[in-house]
Amino acid sequence: MTDEYDLIILGSGSTAFAAALRAQSRGARVLMIEKGVLGGTCINWGCIPSKTLIHAAQFYQDARLGARVGLGLREEGVDFACLTDHKEQVVGHLRQTRYLDILHNVPGLTLLRGTGRFLDPHAIEVEGQRIRGERFLVATGGYPRIPAIPGLTEGNFLTSRSALLLKELPRSLVIIGGGVIALEMGQMYRRLGTSVTVLEHGPRVLPAVDGDVALAVQEALRGEGMDIVLDVTVCGVARRDGATFVQCEQGGSPVEFSAERLLVAVGTAPATAGIGLDRAGVELEPKGFVRVDERLRTSAPGIWAAGDVTGGMMIATAGAREGVVAVDDMFEPGCGCTLDHLSTPMAIFTDPEVGLVGHTEATARKAGYEVMSNILPVSAIPKAHVTGQKAGIIKLVADAATGRILGVHLACHRGADIINEAALAVRFRMTVAELANSLHVYPSMGEGLRLCAQGFGRDVSLLSCCAE
Repeated sequence: MTDEYDLIILGSGSTAFAAALRAQSRGARVLMIEKGVLGGTCINWGCIPSKTLIHAAQFYQDARLGARVGLGLREEGVDFACLTDHKEQVVGHLRQTRYLDILHNVPGLTLLRGTGRFLDPHAIEVEGQRIRGERFLVATGGYPRIPAIPGLTEGNFLTSRSALLLKELPRSLVIIGGGVIALEMGQMYRRLGTSVTVLEHGPRVLPAVDGDVALAVQEALRGEGMDIVLDVTVCGVARRDGATFVQCEQGGSPVEFSAERLLVAVGTAPATAGIGLDRAGVELEPKGFVRVDERLRTSAPGIWAAGDVTGGMMIATAGAREGVVAVDDMFEPGCGCTLDHLSTPMAIFTDPEVGLVGHTEATARKAGYEVMSNILPVSAIPKAHVTGQKAGIIKLVADAATGRILGVHLACHRGADIINEAALAVRFRMTVAELANSLHVYPSMGEGLRLCAQGFGRDVSLLSCCAE
């Protein structure tokens, strides 16, 4: 086939669609190649289905909180079939309106079904059809990483994808891993009535998150009855008598954990195998992710990569923006288009929700700053007492010389919403004093940012309601 397209994209997820729409707005003809379900991870088996179930579990927890203040609670159990039907309806609606409808209604976008494999840097093959191009974007995403654990393949284990497809609520669940997916899904299942045990190799959960924030989440989850086992090494898995047994070592001694089901949640592997990247001259990182520069260019001229396949910030918004940056660099060389990951917020949908943006204390020091920080317990926010959601902390990291806010890390109710304001403070180089002097709605959880900033210079416990 001759050159019919100005851009060829491998993948059809949020990164691919953002890139395709950006290219289309520049007048480009775009071909997307997809072997699976349109929409990729986020819409089909990531953000949307998981957060739908997490939000439903939050309803159940809120009802329990309501019972404490006299609102009553009918303990009729969970209709899990109804809940999963609701999840599928949400996924189906958003897949149709945010992907299929766009594909059909936006001119210049074409979808080709099948697996795309590079033949060389300028040609790709899809189901025997050869397609040439001058610009390619690799946006194939990732999939759940499966560790090499003896007996695991015979253990009837779940991944983050299959755990969202269950039709019956398990009575008990052991989770290998203490990261984002493990905690989000673990808390969700715990709130719905499943007994949950989390096995984490390190000394605390969420090893990539600020330590103070991670410990606040860990304490909150344990308070809800999740069994979190730390400093444990998984040695093997066995399935017998309808249960899964996980053999471990802890403190030099053998220990075993059992449950009806096992969930493996130890990270994401890149979907780079079998698509001919070696033939195209695209270099990979040691763990298989595509190596890119600040403009998302690979080692092969004419080939860019974006999203989870690059191993960066594995969140839909960052991947989508990376797709846009890549397209801008393709069609406007030298534009200087880059993505500032330091001002990109991310959230973890545990309860309390985790919000992160900018430097931690450690990375700020490594970058050469003299650091000052302040931690505000969420219980110091008046709105937390109104809602009963008093778990967590808010932490601000700042440059001691200028007062500029370098990072915000928090675990609190509505944290995924609050972190967006914090991201603006980081992006526009706001100072602690400026944030401390800003006005916030009272009472609101967002007021916690202002109180934390005020805490650098005064004891906020001595402030009256709405006091300056």
